[in-house]
Amino acid sequence: MEPVKERRTERMPVRERLVDAAYAEVVAGRWPQQRMADIAAAAEVSRQTLYNVFGSKENLLQAVVVREADSLLDTVVALLEENSADPVHSVSCATGFVLRSLQNDPLLRALVTGDRELLPVVTTRSAPLLDVLGERVAAMLAESCPELERSVTEAVADVNLRLTVSYALQPIDPDEAARRVETVVHGMLCTGLPEAGCVRR
Repeated sequence: MEPVKERRTERMPVRERLVDAAYAEVVAGRWPQQRMADIAAAAEVSRQTLYNVFGSKENLLQAVVVREADSLLDTVVALLEENSADPVHSVSCATGFVLRSLQNDPLLRALVTGDRELLPVVTTRSAPLLDVLGERVAAMLAESCPELERSVTEAVADVNLRLTVSYALQPIDPDEAARRVETVVHGMLCTGLPEAGCVRR
């Protein structure tokens, strides 16, 4: 009888196996010196299969980065939508999630803090990851608070991202960082909506 691990590996789609193998090399810091043959062997496929699926090492790295970025964005969007009735708390929840993700995922941390090798490969996006996150936050605020001027929603999103990057570079407890971001966002929205009363949670 074959080991359970091998049976599971064989059932996993080839593309997923290759991306998983590449991801492991990236977060281990071995990516620059790894050959395509090494990655193919780790995924238990032939070198030719790897080239057939991705074509080049750079394309494989791009697939790794896009998968991780998409996963992060999907969860951020879900958090923003789930808490859209309370935009201040919504931004806070999203910020806390991003910072916790950066703690646990070295590839995402490299993306957000500006790794020179990883950022250029995100060529399937029209903007860097942080810009996309900013657009999501601004869009949620505009929908939740239609009375806000666009300049206010863009300013809140921009400040939120700058604080997120700052806390990523010099980490503190993610929940504490999220609370501080919530205080700042609350103050900015109060300035934009003084008639709303701005009662904090």
